[in-house]
Amino acid sequence: MVFSSTVFLFFFLPIVLLLYYLVPNRLKNVILLIGSLIFYAWGEPIYVFLMCFSSFVDYLNGILLAKNDNDKTRKRYLFIAIFINLSLLGFFKYSDFLIEILNNMFGANIPLLNIGLPIGISFYTFQTMSYSIDVYRKSVNIEKNYFRYLTYVSLFPQLVAGPIVRYSTIADEIKSRKIVFNDIADGFLRFLRGLFKKVLLANNIGSMYEIILGSEIEALSVMTLWFGVLGYAIQIYFDFSGYSDMAIGIGRMLGFHFDENFNYPYISKSIGEFWRRWHISLGTWFKDYILYPFLKSNRVQKLQSFLKLKLGKNWGKNLTVALGTLLVFFLTGLWHGANYNYIYWGLYYAFFLIAEDFFLKKYLRKHTVLSHIYVLFVVLLGYVIFSIEDINLLETYFQGMFGFVNIPFIDNDFFFYLCNYGIIMLIGLVFCFPIAEKIPDKIKNNAFINVLRGGIYIILFLISICYIVSDTYNPFLYFRF
Repeated sequence: MVFSSTVFLFFFLPIVLLLYYLVPNRLKNVILLIGSLIFYAWGEPIYVFLMCFSSFVDYLNGILLAKNDNDKTRKRYLFIAIFINLSLLGFFKYSDFLIEILNNMFGANIPLLNIGLPIGISFYTFQTMSYSIDVYRKSVNIEKNYFRYLTYVSLFPQLVAGPIVRYSTIADEIKSRKIVFNDIADGFLRFLRGLFKKVLLANNIGSMYEIILGSEIEALSVMTLWFGVLGYAIQIYFDFSGYSDMAIGIGRMLGFHFDENFNYPYISKSIGEFWRRWHISLGTWFKDYILYPFLKSNRVQKLQSFLKLKLGKNWGKNLTVALGTLLVFFLTGLWHGANYNYIYWGLYYAFFLIAEDFFLKKYLRKHTVLSHIYVLFVVLLGYVIFSIEDINLLETYFQGMFGFVNIPFIDNDFFFYLCNYGIIMLIGLVFCFPIAEKIPDKIKNNAFINVLRGGIYIILFLISICYIVSDTYNPFLYFRF
């Protein structure tokens, strides 16, 4: 189903904030919990119970881990919690994918389950698992109050599309937090910036790529295909970073301080840097809970020692890191969706990251301009893999981009899209770079500039309202993950 969260959030948020500010501190979590459950139920009523169950599993597991000092028992509890979480995620997200694989491999005819994907299940599953793992590692204190823990998991700003907020980040704030005017003001402005990114940029650019994908590739041109994926690159960045800005901004208005999730990824000079700037909360999650434990495991340490003995110190380390990178990005691709193209996309990035570690990095450091071009080229091709689930269409699109099919280099369709989307895409490209950070503080703090900025915000806000009310194209790309 289409989850009209922008519309609902727009009218829902003022009500929750008003009640939240009016009630005494001891009732603020009650308002947050009720509001968050209503927000989630607006899109998927029945799956509220699934989220509550998943939360209860890790809440209970935290208590059991805290009560036991026996290492084997604690490992058993952690394994059970992770198994339940991954089983739920696997059943709802990957069951049909696995059935299709079995049908293709063995010629079976197992019917698909066609189960609807619970919104945000990938995000809150990682949140609840991180809590259990952190409690097991004794790096965070347990939460004894289930409803307070459920409030953390269900926090409506970040529930359905991130960022992935770990319990350790807001452990103190979930119990007690101060509501100050500066946080409310900064949060509101951050929310508006996210809203503008999403409604005015992502939505307006995104419809173009869908039209191009829905056309016959053979009837388009090379330039049209490149222009389309460039539009998708701008759309997905402003769609996802816009939602993250809204989540961080609302969190700030509520007294929470979430970590940043994007840091201008398109200015990167390597693919490694790109992934340190893109979807930061997911990248750090995989590093902390998959990559580092993998590299520190006894078997990998033995393998590294063996390779070091046979091939030399650097090769031993690099090969084990390459294996870890391959594992992490296979799982990253699989996390994004139950289809082959997501797995290919993850392995595609693993290839470049491993190549950079082995030999590309020293060349990228020497050639700044070429390194930027290289990153953008790799990222654009990656978006083609990411956005097209039909493997045949994916192959045809690539062939068209590089002129391997009989299509013109440029055509009238390209000029049509350029005339209709060129200005908005140019604006999007400009704001992909940290322009505001380059403005001197003297100008930022100028009274006239602040009044002018306030007027621009009001105008953009009114325009956004018009789009929200009237526009039928209003997806959040990451809701399906």
